[in-house]
Amino acid sequence: MKKCVIIMNPESGKKKKINTFEAFYDIFRKYGYDAEIIFTKGKGDAEKIVQGLNDDIDLVVSAGGDGTLNEIVTGNMQRIKKLTIALLPLGSTNDVGNMYGLDKNTNENLETILKGKIKKIDVCYINDKPFVYVACLGDYINMAYATPRELKEKYGRMAYFIYGVKQFHTKINAYDIKYKVDGISYEGTYSFIFISNSSRIAGQPDVYYDVKLDDNKFEVALANVKNIRELSKLLVLASTVDVKTIPNITYYQTDNFEIEFTSPLESSWCVDGEELLPYSQKYTFTVKKEMKMLVPKENTNKLFAE
Repeated sequence: MKKCVIIMNPESGKKKKINTFEAFYDIFRKYGYDAEIIFTKGKGDAEKIVQGLNDDIDLVVSAGGDGTLNEIVTGNMQRIKKLTIALLPLGSTNDVGNMYGLDKNTNENLETILKGKIKKIDVCYINDKPFVYVACLGDYINMAYATPRELKEKYGRMAYFIYGVKQFHTKINAYDIKYKVDGISYEGTYSFIFISNSSRIAGQPDVYYDVKLDDNKFEVALANVKNIRELSKLLVLASTVDVKTIPNITYYQTDNFEIEFTSPLESSWCVDGEELLPYSQKYTFTVKKEMKMLVPKENTNKLFAE
């Protein structure tokens, strides 16, 4: 039988329970896998676990949220022999899982994944740190990593809104930046910066209508809004049209983006839902197509070029 390791974060989102672990293992056996579950115990565990796996592992399943997947991809990229990864979403928001068409039924998701296709995908980097789907900066972005775990366990995705209401203020910070896209220099003032390789961000589907996860490119969106009213208008537009068509958003698709802040940072980057530390004034974004994922068949034509 093929060998599979499930790296499971028991603290992801609402504390989900697999119906029975025997039924869980039965599904793997049905698709020809001898499976082992390894539970994480804290931040950084998933990265270390995948680094230490044997080269003969056929599949590594990330069972957790987007942050767990980020750790597994980060560990995988440090290996000489990269392993094939699959995502079983158990988190609060599950942007990546939802993008692939997975829902809240864990056992059905597992079957959908195991009968899927192996695709080679782009892995983006911020200052040489891998990320799976988004790196973003701006006011309220910290809700993704600062929302208390007890709220997420009790309310799931709604916890971010509950916490976010407490953070609202009228004025929105803006940053003076210099940046390069494919070696061409620009400058401007922006309050929100998104670098992504996803059609879904922060729970919003179809942010971009034509994202491909294997085209060696990522999307850059720069926005400057001055207050809550302008931000609310932008969010409404983003829920109805392709973000790159919104007039006050500067959009690029590229494989190399450099940014330098000429004014002090007021907050941290949020990378796949987690805080990126330490601060820096300069960041470089690149992309490499060097990892395989087992993904559901249903959306492959929409999400992949090849």
